[in-house]
Formats: sequence, structure tokens, C-alpha cells
Amino acid sequence: MAKVEISDALKSDLPPNRWGKLLGATPVVLTVVATLLAGLSTGEMTRAQYDRGLAAQQQSKAGDQWGYFQAKKLRGTMQRSTLDVLRTTLAPRPLTTEAIGTSSAEARRALLTGEPPTPPAVAALDENLHTALAALEAGQNEEQIAAPLAKVKDAVLTDALRAARDRANAFDAALKPISQAIDAIEQAQADVGSDVARSLTAARLRFAANRYDTEAKLNQTIAGLLELQVRKTNLSAERHHARSQRFFYGMLAAQLGVILSTLAMAAQRKNFLWSFAAAAGVTAVAFAGYVYFYS
Repeated sequence: MAKVEISDALKSDLPPNRWGKLLGATPVVLTVVATLLAGLSTGEMTRAQYDRGLAAQQQSKAGDQWGYFQAKKLRGTMQRSTLDVLRTTLAPRPLTTEAIGTSSAEARRALLTGEPPTPPAVAALDENLHTALAALEAGQNEEQIAAPLAKVKDAVLTDALRAARDRANAFDAALKPISQAIDAIEQAQADVGSDVARSLTAARLRFAANRYDTEAKLNQTIAGLLELQVRKTNLSAERHHARSQRFFYGMLAAQLGVILSTLAMAAQRKNFLWSFAAAAGVTAVAFAGYVYFYS
């Protein structure tokens, strides 16, 4: 931004009172204001671009998580389909405690009931975050999701995402010894009769199907929160972009003020060069407006 200097000859024609001093300082002050607003506009645009880039990275993570959820859901469906085929073709008998043999209580319960361990309790979500997540799962439009999501603080969303991941990790940790015990049971019963083997296979398939369903739900929650994080970052980018535009308009207004004040002083002095500079400034602003709105 070029520095505005007022010639001594022009200053001498200004009224020697407070109004004259104010008129003489106006172009300089407005130039400083315009420079400040230009810097703010650039800073907001840079922040908007950063948020757009961050949202793209977050979208990649959300896509991976959705794929993980779909894989778990598909594996659960495959286990249940295999179990249906086994039941219709071989009709395995219900598994008994004697057939399982000595093993961990968790493994016996898993094979006899088919139920995986219970995941840790869900921490209560922020009301607005819960509303946004429900709107996302229901497939509502962007406005219905953005309205409650805009009220959610970034820290609240981050904490909810961390808690969801901790819950999934805790379930995996509880599941690991049970899976190892079931594998040991299958190896120990490898040489037993076919009826017991079929019953054990059917029990394992039922347990695996329920296990994958539970894992799918846990990963669906994580994916939904990641998706909300993407939308939250995009909302921030839009906000900074709008602020950048407003600061830009303010800069144009300040520059217009510089031109008008200079033009007023030049009119009093009847100085051709100052009048020409002011006219050039008006033309530049008009051209910038044409480029901005029509090109």
C-alpha cells in the first residue's frame, strides 16, 4: 500500500483549525485502516484455505472408517449366512458345556449364548452433538445437520471422538482373550465326533456374527463423529471466507475514503495532479468491482 503524503502547498491551503487538521490527516489514517483491513482479509482467507485442506484430510479418515464399518457389517452377514447354510444342511445339535470342556468362563458363555462381551457404557453426548449425529444417521439435509453442529465446540467433538475410539479399543481388548480361548477349544476338540464339531462350528459362527455386528456399531459411531468433524471444519472455512470478504469490502471503503478526502482537498487547491490521482483511484475501484462481480 503506497504511503500518502500531502504536499506543503496543499497543507497551507487547509483551514488553520481542528477541521483543517482532521482533513489533512484523513487520507493518511484511512490508508492505514485500508492496510490493516487488507491484512485481516488475507489472514482470514488463509485460515479458510487451511480449514479446507484440513477438512479434506479428515474426510479421508472418515472414508476409511466408513469402509471399516462396512467390512465389519459384511463379515457379520457372511457369518450369519454360513450359519444358516449349516443349520439347513446338517442340523447341528445345541452345544453343551461338556462338549466345550474346561476353558475360561467368558469363552463358555460366548459359545453357549452367542453373545459377545458388553462394550463399555456410552458417555452422554452433548445435546447438540447428539442431535447432529442423529440427523446425519437419518440422512437429513446439510442445513438440518449444520444447525445443531454449529453450536458444538471443537473440544466437545474431539472428546466425543476420543471416547468412541476408546470404547471400541476396550471392546477389542475384552474380545481378544475370548477369541484365543475359542481357538484353543477348537484345537482341543479337533479329534472328537462330527456332531460335536458341527455344534462347535455353529456356536462359533453365531458368536462371530454377533461380535461383528457389535464392532460395526462401534465403528459406525466413530465414522459418524468423523463425518461431523469434517462438516464442522467446513463450517469454519465458510465462516473465515465470509469474514475475509467483509474485511475486503471494508478495505475498499477505506480506500474510497482516501480517494474522496484527497479529491476534496484537491478541489480546494484546484491541483490537477491530485485530481487526476483521485480519478485514477476511483477508476481502479470501479474496475476491481467489475472484475469481482462479472468476471
